[in-house]
Amino acid sequence: MISRQAARLLADTPAIAEAHFRAEAEPYDARLRPDGYLNLGTAENRLLWDLLRDRLAALPPMTEATARYAPLHGTDALRERIAALLSATCRTPLDADDLVVISGATGALDAIASVLCDPGEAIVVPSPYYGAFDTDLGGRSGARILPAPLSPDDGFRLTADAVDRALKEARSRGTTVRAVALSSPSNPIGEVHPPEVLADLLRVVREHDVDLVSDEIYAHAVFGGRPFTSAADPAVNPHWADRTHVVWGFAKDFGLPGLKTGVLHTRDPRVRDAARAMAYFAPVSTATQDTLAGLLADPAWVAAFLDAGRARLASSYGHLVALLDAHDIPYAPAEAGFSVWLDLRRWLPGTDFEAERRLWRALFETARVSVLPGGAFRSPQPGWFRLCHTVDAPLVAEAVRRIAAHLGPATAAPAPSAGDAPAVPLPSSPNGRHA
Repeated sequence: MISRQAARLLADTPAIAEAHFRAEAEPYDARLRPDGYLNLGTAENRLLWDLLRDRLAALPPMTEATARYAPLHGTDALRERIAALLSATCRTPLDADDLVVISGATGALDAIASVLCDPGEAIVVPSPYYGAFDTDLGGRSGARILPAPLSPDDGFRLTADAVDRALKEARSRGTTVRAVALSSPSNPIGEVHPPEVLADLLRVVREHDVDLVSDEIYAHAVFGGRPFTSAADPAVNPHWADRTHVVWGFAKDFGLPGLKTGVLHTRDPRVRDAARAMAYFAPVSTATQDTLAGLLADPAWVAAFLDAGRARLASSYGHLVALLDAHDIPYAPAEAGFSVWLDLRRWLPGTDFEAERRLWRALFETARVSVLPGGAFRSPQPGWFRLCHTVDAPLVAEAVRRIAAHLGPATAAPAPSAGDAPAVPLPSSPNGRHA
């Protein structure tokens, strides 16, 4: 006999996780396995290891001290070095005491949602959104996730009006909304939200008297022309800093998802103390914290590493979109992150999300390419797919070649309908979080 909550979490296990593990178990190799799978569905940056390997190898080995207990919300050394890094990113001084280190960004989102929401209360999230938000924010807190649909006409760009509408509709139905959450830069779109849009969003959040949770795990993965602006930046957030909570981690910017280290920043002492208490259930090992503190100990190395990472992302993105353009496969332009939002609406074998599922399954089973369908990201419209490009360039080229060959010429199908989001949730990535 298991609890209702456990049964609900088990019921959400997606077919997408199965696709990941199958693709990883039988990977493509041009010589040894030419018919193998190409996994462009998982948001791991596999372009950085050569930059990290020597730096990590040069760090001191594990000692007796790093085998002992440490503060469960993060060691002083790690929190101070993260505060120094993120103070520059957010363009405002961050106090290390306002940081909670926890097991992955998943743990940070789970903690902030559990602190802010009672079961049945709601969090509004602009959609499409990172599909694991459903479980990261609602799995244990019992919060309801309410999408604020964005328009495909402008590539699903964030607007404050869409969030305002969703908040008003929720209130009109008697729903208690506690927060708005978003990814910034966005996942899956790859948009770097303009400062004026963030300022408008914060105005709306303030008018509705709700908190803002900003998942900024891709903050240093910006390669486009628009610089990143944090929701904590006083230039866009002069009045709501105490009600704004920022999540970050080492999985994306540093290419270290396996170390499972996330961070929550909050200026509200009650929220901070409650999140510290929740870190008891999901601490990061002392040895891991020591490794990451050592990684951040040299600010010059960190700056050079992040610059190199952005340059590699720009090159990888440019390579991908050149291939897509050559094969006449449309997409929404990205400015950050590891993925591109493909527009495959013309190739859907129907007009609804079930047609999207069929195309996704065909790409996986026949073309043997793993990408993620838009329904997993609560896309308001079927026919969009997320393709991650941060693997070796020849693998990306082979994947696009297979996709184009499978799609063939676009057929004149009826325009897809928005419909209801399909049951293709992405409650947890196969590697823990942020797939």
